[in-house]
Amino acid sequence: MTSLVADAMQTELGAREVWPNNVKLYEPYQAEQIVLPDYASCLGVRTFLKMCSLPFSRELRINAEEMSPSGSVPFLQVGAFLVAEFNPIVAFVGLRGFQLSADLSDTERAELKAYCAMVSSILGNAEKYLSWKVDTIAVEVTRPRCGSVHPWPLNWMIPMMKQRSMMSQLNSVGWADKSLEEVLGEIKSCCQALSERLEQQKYFFGDSPTDLDALVFGHLFSLLTIQLPGVDIAGDIKEFVNLTEFCQRIEEKYFKEKEDD
Repeated sequence: MTSLVADAMQTELGAREVWPNNVKLYEPYQAEQIVLPDYASCLGVRTFLKMCSLPFSRELRINAEEMSPSGSVPFLQVGAFLVAEFNPIVAFVGLRGFQLSADLSDTERAELKAYCAMVSSILGNAEKYLSWKVDTIAVEVTRPRCGSVHPWPLNWMIPMMKQRSMMSQLNSVGWADKSLEEVLGEIKSCCQALSERLEQQKYFFGDSPTDLDALVFGHLFSLLTIQLPGVDIAGDIKEFVNLTEFCQRIEEKYFKEKEDD
């Protein structure tokens, strides 16, 4: 059954261009405000759009999360449409005729979806755990960044409310009671599975990028470059040489000398 979004899009499009020139991607401020899970999500979406060769401008807002239709970042504005988060944005872009996985077989598409689900579940929850559950990181890094753009008393109220929300999410998926060692083990297990799938290929499904490549880069590059007190996540990931080389290739191709990141 055709979705309401698809129907509305086709009504709007008619015979006009399928990708406008004034598309905007809304994100929090990177240097002082964004926290690890949001940075990974924003970077994944940005990478996906670049892999699709779709023009967009980045709009940094202190209230990007409040502006988002889902309450999460990033979100994309295309004409009258606002679409938030990685999977809905990939689906929305696909309705416009841009699909990185279009040439994959049905079996490969099923495998791609399974790996995307694994990455989002394990690395996504691990980033929330590290940011909000580990006291040292929450106190020294996450809460200050989350509250940095707000005046008192919002600069401490908003981080506390956000932390309660994140802990509720982690509890609902069985991650709140994990130990730090278990979480780090989950990250390594996920990296092991990704490393075995990638092998010596350029991308996970051959010589052309897919949604999975953008998603994995967003998470792994964030974990490789973030500095968190008391945790050496980058050291664990760097044990998987093909994954670090994968991240270097994507950074070189899509970001070097193109953005001031």
